[in-house]
Amino acid sequence: MFTDPRARMSGRAWALLLVLCGTIFLEGSDVAMLAVAVPTIRADLNLTTGTAAWVMSGYVLGYAGFTLLGGRAADLLGRRRMFLTWLGVFLVFSLLGGFATDGWMLIVARFVTGVAAAFMTPAAMSIITTSYPEGPQRDKALLVFAGVGAGGFSLGLVIGGLLTELGWRWVFFAPVFLVGALLLAALRLLPAEARPEPAPRGYDLAGAASAAAAMLLLAYGIVRLEHRGAGLGPTLGTLAAGLALVAAFILIERRATAPLVPLEIFRKATMVRADLAALLFLGAFFGFQFIVTLYLQELRGWSSLQTAIALIAMGCDAVLAPVLTPRLVHRFGNSRVIFGGFLLAIVAYGLFLPVGRDWSYAAMFPGLLLSGIAFALAYGPLTIAATDSVAKEEQGLAGGLLYTFTQFGSAVGISAVTAVYGITAAGTDGSPGAVLDAYRTALVVPVVMVLLGAAVSALDLRGTRPADRRKNTAPAARDEASGGVPG
Repeated sequence: MFTDPRARMSGRAWALLLVLCGTIFLEGSDVAMLAVAVPTIRADLNLTTGTAAWVMSGYVLGYAGFTLLGGRAADLLGRRRMFLTWLGVFLVFSLLGGFATDGWMLIVARFVTGVAAAFMTPAAMSIITTSYPEGPQRDKALLVFAGVGAGGFSLGLVIGGLLTELGWRWVFFAPVFLVGALLLAALRLLPAEARPEPAPRGYDLAGAASAAAAMLLLAYGIVRLEHRGAGLGPTLGTLAAGLALVAAFILIERRATAPLVPLEIFRKATMVRADLAALLFLGAFFGFQFIVTLYLQELRGWSSLQTAIALIAMGCDAVLAPVLTPRLVHRFGNSRVIFGGFLLAIVAYGLFLPVGRDWSYAAMFPGLLLSGIAFALAYGPLTIAATDSVAKEEQGLAGGLLYTFTQFGSAVGISAVTAVYGITAAGTDGSPGAVLDAYRTALVVPVVMVLLGAAVSALDLRGTRPADRRKNTAPAARDEASGGVPG
């Protein structure tokens, strides 16, 4: 593993990290399992195509709409409290989803589950950034956290296929057992924290309301683009209303005595570039995965389980992120590793551009594998860059901003490839050759997104040397000696 002795962690520190990683694994696998199960759910409950689509989109809407608020709530109301409370909400509504008998029940359950993830995920990340000393140890914990989350999505595809064979309700019931175990372990392992004092200048309720409303409207507008038949006019109107609320939110924050989001945080250029790069990287990754899934299932006729097993090559990041990436970051520095991840992603998605109607899996494998390696290189270091320059009392906000950008990136990536595919296929005769051309055109979207992301990440390459990063980790050794890590 990581050779720097300052990266060594005690058994209790590893146990805490395991619990926190369990939540990000849960979040990733939960989404993937449902993606595999939706066709079966639709057939069993006689759902319309639109209702089935909103079963998936409801989670994205809740997650993207409340992540910013969730991250700030961890700072103001207590990280431990937010983590435990919303992990419990996740458990309850996952259980209720398993007992659903109608589409609206599933949509409500998925929306609230998404809201729960929006609060507990930034809380988990901020617990890492405030419990592990800055430097090699925190970097290692964040890289493991990011890798497990991505691995959860990849493994969730396979787990979802297997559980769906037993019955789709197990896709909802299975996470309940994991959440229960995580709750019991978290009660014992999460570091105690002083009860937060009431804000002396009150809470920014107007800012919270306008932020949540703006994020919900923007997320809803983007998600509408994925649903064929949604009118363009109402969609554009929704997006415009969301942007108007963003403008209102900025005005409120500028005048607030205790702003929900201090606007000064956006002066941290490294953090802003990391968030923007994460948006582009995640958007490209999920857009690529979505269009490849369509290609395998609709054009090639592969089953959900066959597709999930084929895509597991993209899950190599679950192994590489905690094993390889820390060594590369230690040797070459954060910025160079991120940039290398973007370059690999460009190659990976570019290899798929000439995809053929009868491609063998051997022909697909290099692109799938390289996309997983690219994720391992870029995503974990991006989480480090997004939190490194942020004060302790704003770590929850930094995590909320990062996950807001990544959730919107995922939605934008999937919506963009869906829109390009739909427009390209609309004017054709629907023949296999025409559908294949539409897939190829849609695959240009993730290539363009990672090209833009590489340009953004390249801005941090100037003057960056690995030695500078190692020099700045000296305080970490002092923190460790004073018990900064849970012991």
